[in-house]
Amino acid sequence: MLISKPVAEAIRAGTVTQAFRRWDAPRVKVGGVQLTPAGLVRFDSVSRVRDPDRLTEQDARKAGVKDLATLQKFLAPRERKPSSRGGRGGDTVYRIRLSWSGEDPRIALRESVPDDTTLGDIATRLQRLDARPTGAWTREILEWIRDNPRVVSKELAALRGVELLPMKVDIRKLKALGLTISHDVGYELSPRGTAYLEWLERRRS
Repeated sequence: MLISKPVAEAIRAGTVTQAFRRWDAPRVKVGGVQLTPAGLVRFDSVSRVRDPDRLTEQDARKAGVKDLATLQKFLAPRERKPSSRGGRGGDTVYRIRLSWSGEDPRIALRESVPDDTTLGDIATRLQRLDARPTGAWTREILEWIRDNPRVVSKELAALRGVELLPMKVDIRKLKALGLTISHDVGYELSPRGTAYLEWLERRRS
């Protein structure tokens, strides 16, 4: 379920407590959590809206939408292709109750300085990521980020001579391991990522 940064931050602040989606069937699980730009969001309940025309201005405000007309426009059924599975193309409108569940666990992870055993585990996981037809890439991109902190991603891709979107996907994989930090502009290594590269250098010497 796509949750934008402003909405995620409003969920964290407690000003947004629900969302509406048009789906064929619920796509979130009650009690489940999702990682968002503002931390973990919990899905407290999912219920069918039997008559979307009876939604109110208060419903819109609690969903972080400026007014009911905008919400109704968002939820209006749209013609879709037979293979379409878009979030706005289902037959049923659902109300999802939301609450903030906690900080992004990667924050604590990236600040932790790993011991040699953990560093070995990180190396093993990165070796799996490196095992693709185009060859190893994890160390190269970590070093690029170390040497070019907070460089806008488009420029970083140009410096590396790679396509932007695949590079962003790769960096998200490293971020999931706590090795990088994303900023509004560019990236930098986390303490965990720095420790990993230093560990590699020690092993080389």
